[in-house]
Amino acid sequence: MYELNKFMAELERKNPAQPEFIQAAKEVLETVIDFVNENPRYVKEKILERITEPDRIFSFKVQWEDDKGELHVNKGHRVQFNNAIGPYKGGLRFHPSVTLGTLKFLGFEQIFKNSLTTLPMGGGKGGSDFNPKGKSDAEIKRFCRAFMSELQKYIGPETDVPAGDIGVGGREIGYMYGEYKKLRSENTGVLTGKGMNWGGSLIRPEATGYGSVYYADEMLKVQKDSMKGKRVAVSGFGNVAWGVCIKASELGAKVVAISGPDGYILDEAGVNTQKKWDYLLELRATNNDVVEPYAKEFGAKFFAGKKPWEVKVDMAFPCAFQNELNADDAKALIANGCKYVVETSNMGCTADAVIALQKAKVLFAPGKAANAGGVATSGLEMSQNGMKLSWPQEEVDNRLKHIMVAIHEAGLKYGKRADGYIDYVKGSNIAGFKKVADAMLDLGY
Repeated sequence: MYELNKFMAELERKNPAQPEFIQAAKEVLETVIDFVNENPRYVKEKILERITEPDRIFSFKVQWEDDKGELHVNKGHRVQFNNAIGPYKGGLRFHPSVTLGTLKFLGFEQIFKNSLTTLPMGGGKGGSDFNPKGKSDAEIKRFCRAFMSELQKYIGPETDVPAGDIGVGGREIGYMYGEYKKLRSENTGVLTGKGMNWGGSLIRPEATGYGSVYYADEMLKVQKDSMKGKRVAVSGFGNVAWGVCIKASELGAKVVAISGPDGYILDEAGVNTQKKWDYLLELRATNNDVVEPYAKEFGAKFFAGKKPWEVKVDMAFPCAFQNELNADDAKALIANGCKYVVETSNMGCTADAVIALQKAKVLFAPGKAANAGGVATSGLEMSQNGMKLSWPQEEVDNRLKHIMVAIHEAGLKYGKRADGYIDYVKGSNIAGFKKVADAMLDLGY
């Protein structure tokens, strides 16, 4: 039998100075441990010990030259966490905050997120502490080529298929894929998030945001509610937030607040036109990470240094970064009558924020379920690459919606409480864990 505190103490001892990984592991383990203890074979085969230890980690030096010819050195990593149900799958993040602990947390989450999609994908994550902000296109190209010259040794279409993440978009995927093809002399689906000219899938840039709204829509249907007329706050203004704005608007909601590192804008008319969505993407493409110009362009209000969670809304979609919504933010949302929080960034809410929301009976969707649309569409891109064809937008969107409905149903199955509240965290964790654990046992791992 497992005892949570004892297990976590040992896990922390083995993984010192990795608070995000420990947070992610505890969030999963505290919800699945009773389920595990009820299944003696999981205990006997030490599934928890094995599922919390990566299969392997690769770390490497990345050296590149800036436009002045000065040499720079960054660290690169790839965490291949678990491949029981398919090739390792997970994004690459380029950001100065990237550490091995960050990538382990993301890779661990990816195991269960990928499991929930129903597609055959294992969990992994990678990246570098390289900061693309302020870099020229030529500098980013040189870094990407240097990064891939090492990473290509460890990945492949049936082994490990990276994708994009923070700091890694279509441009970066293109430069890395070009270097991979040059070094390996092959055209394969080794990366996802590719451009449409060379193997990409329609709606991939929007997929995480679209999927999150599809998931939210299913939550509302269970409550005999709908997206129509709902006031929505969103953090972040990249592809994920962009997808949320589009799909939420299509389903009748009104996104009234959206944020960047400089603060948030309040647009009572709604972030609901193609012109506004395009403008947000233009802002994001500048790498300046500011939303204030939006307020000036469209006559909205700007609140410097503030978060959008202080606005009176029905639904909140954190779409930016881990631990971006804390307990004080949760209390503000609760006080303003928010009914739904849909974690669209990876571990976007702190543990105490989740506790506060659930205690107040706010329905909370965890990131591993709600934001799985991105990796699900990456999986669909892998399928299209494998068959050497491209599906039309409608087919990809329909498949994405079907996957998100199935993910919601899985969380609902294991998350219903006696008091009527739906604990989507527990339900999603058990559903994702069970598939991976059973596969490990079936394969004799």
